[in-house]
This record gives sequence, structure tokens and C-alpha cells, in this order.
Amino acid sequence: MTVKAILAQKGHDVFTLGPDEKLAEAIHKLAAHRVGALVVTNEEGRIVGIISERDIVRVMAAHGASALDMGVRDGMTSRVKICHEHHTITEVMEVMTAGRFRHLPVEKDGRLDGIISIGDVVKRRIEDAEREAEEIKAYIATA
Repeated sequence: MTVKAILAQKGHDVFTLGPDEKLAEAIHKLAAHRVGALVVTNEEGRIVGIISERDIVRVMAAHGASALDMGVRDGMTSRVKICHEHHTITEVMEVMTAGRFRHLPVEKDGRLDGIISIGDVVKRRIEDAEREAEEIKAYIATA
């Protein structure tokens, strides 16, 4: 299974915000949308960063409540790992595991095209395992 197939099932919607918005707004959006990360994009829709719950906790630990008034650019991860629609689930899992993060933006033609979460990957792996088990059962039953 590829990233393209996952996005075909789940959609290409991604919650974003700009680098000049406040961390307080990022927290509000994370809570409102019940997600663990927001992709930070510029006016052209290009990925400039990602801000996760972990990033916010790190900034809050360092700066206390005053961090809420800081810009997203001050707390975001700017060296964002991305994937493309041709990447496989295995490749995505390897990148996530090596980087120890749970969200991977999808880029197409230089712009944000979707996001893959560890939950998406696990769901697809479980579906694959269940399908394979059913195929094996059917094969055995017909043998």
C-alpha cells in the first residue's frame, strides 16, 4: 500500500496555520480539531514547518505561560520530513520510527497535499494482516 492509496481513502484535508500565528492559536486548533500536529504553511501553501503537541510542551517547559504569546515559528520544527504519494507504508514507518514522530506531511508539486499519521499506518497494516489471514484461510479451505 502506498501513501496515494491511504490519501484516496482518508482524504487530503490537513489542518494548517501560518508561522506568524501565536502558539495559543496552535493549541486552540489542536484541541478543536482533536489532532496531534498542525502543518505550518506559507501563503503559497508550501510547507515551512510542523508544530506538534510535543513541540508546544517543549516551549512551555522552557518559557512558561509567556510561550502562549510566542509565534508558531518560535516553537515549530522547521526541518520537516515529508513523504510523497509513491512512498510505501513500510517507507513511511521507517521515517517515522527513525525520527520518532507521529505525523508526516505529504508533498506534491512543492505544496502540501495531505498528512499521514502513525494511526493511519497502523490501521492499514492491520487491514493488510486481516486480509492476508482471510486469504490464507480461503486457500486452506479450498485445498
